[in-house]
Amino acid sequence: MTDDTNTLTRTAPDSGTEVSLPVHTDLLRLATAGSVDDGKSTLVGRLLHDTKSVLADQLDAVHRASADRGLDSPDLSLLVDGLRAEREQGITIDVAYRYFATPKRSFVLADTPGHVQYTRNTVTGASTAQLAVLLVDARKGVLEQTRRHAAVLALLGVPRLVLAVNKIDMVDFDESTYTGITEEFTRHALALGYGSRDVVTVPVSALHGDNVVERSERTPWYSGPSLLEHLETVPVAPDPHDAPFRMPVQFVIRPRTAEHPDYRGYAGQVAAGVIAEGDEVVVLPAGARSRVSQVDTPDGPTTRAAAGRSVTVLLEDDLDIARGDLIASADSAPRVTDELDATVCWLAEKPLRPGARVLVKQGASSVQAKVVELSARFDEQQLSKIDTPEALELNEIGRVQLRTSEALPIDDYADSRRTGSFLVIDPSDGTTLAAGLVGLPLSTLADSVA
Repeated sequence: MTDDTNTLTRTAPDSGTEVSLPVHTDLLRLATAGSVDDGKSTLVGRLLHDTKSVLADQLDAVHRASADRGLDSPDLSLLVDGLRAEREQGITIDVAYRYFATPKRSFVLADTPGHVQYTRNTVTGASTAQLAVLLVDARKGVLEQTRRHAAVLALLGVPRLVLAVNKIDMVDFDESTYTGITEEFTRHALALGYGSRDVVTVPVSALHGDNVVERSERTPWYSGPSLLEHLETVPVAPDPHDAPFRMPVQFVIRPRTAEHPDYRGYAGQVAAGVIAEGDEVVVLPAGARSRVSQVDTPDGPTTRAAAGRSVTVLLEDDLDIARGDLIASADSAPRVTDELDATVCWLAEKPLRPGARVLVKQGASSVQAKVVELSARFDEQQLSKIDTPEALELNEIGRVQLRTSEALPIDDYADSRRTGSFLVIDPSDGTTLAAGLVGLPLSTLADSVA
């Protein structure tokens, strides 16, 4: 967040460019999920189009591309599916981030893939979401991938769900079809630990716009809000600015110039909380303490910086600090440990087995680690826990114990998403094998249905 309370600056993950958004009241980070061809990209395109968040040249390009395909009306999914492979296959592969605003709220939306092969991208897109819109095709109902996505969203701690029953026009706006789908999904979501107020269902037609921005006269039996009305009014989860300060050190800056002979700053992005001049901090894993003497930004010094801001922190004391260290609030520091009890979503073709040697990347640190034990696997379809599995296969969720070669400063994921999560990497080729969450999310899922 910038110092200007009327402007939000974010770096677009898919383009690397900075985008400034007007902040009318607050910001909602949301993600879409669902099975292949449920209409996620069309729904996002409809939201962008009907909220007038599309530039004229973008809309012209969509009209031309739709005409080239022989379509009578514009294919709004083209506003989101930017990769050539996506346009040719008609599916979403990458996570597409979009930014839009209404007079009531600003939004950062991640449109995630639906195919099971790209579950890893869904994990990425939903990892920072405060709400997820999960789509189902009214003709197909709740599918295996729907249940898998719901489990992943619960695991990631996404606090609120919206079930958008899309293509309601394809079942003649039938109320009983909608009711059956919502009852089945709500039972599943409640079993995953969601409260009844955390799950909202809306019948929509992304193609025609029914109940997306405006309420539709073709669903007189539905008395709830449109999708956008709900997104504009749903309570937002606590801001990461309210969490204890955390900043992984990315780079140590020592220019050693005549103008700055003694300058020594520690650069990184504030992962959580707020840092200000005079704050007492601790540097982990060593545990040395100091006070902040200055906070620099690319635009010059500032008195304080909040989560999401890239800064350089200067300390009163000359400490031995290197890339990978964590600067944290002295009065609420994370624990330092070489044993991780975590839940992982396995994202690789080759299975994970006990004894495997891997790399753990947490923050700016990458350390060697060993898989000591696979203690459980979560069956997201049956909502049950299987103890001591022999392996974790592609897209399976499990509980593991890891021992790292060096101690790491770690929070529980429930307390801090950024410093309570990590990646598991193949040391031979650097590919990502799993996304890991420290703490008890898997036990929470399993216990809720035990």
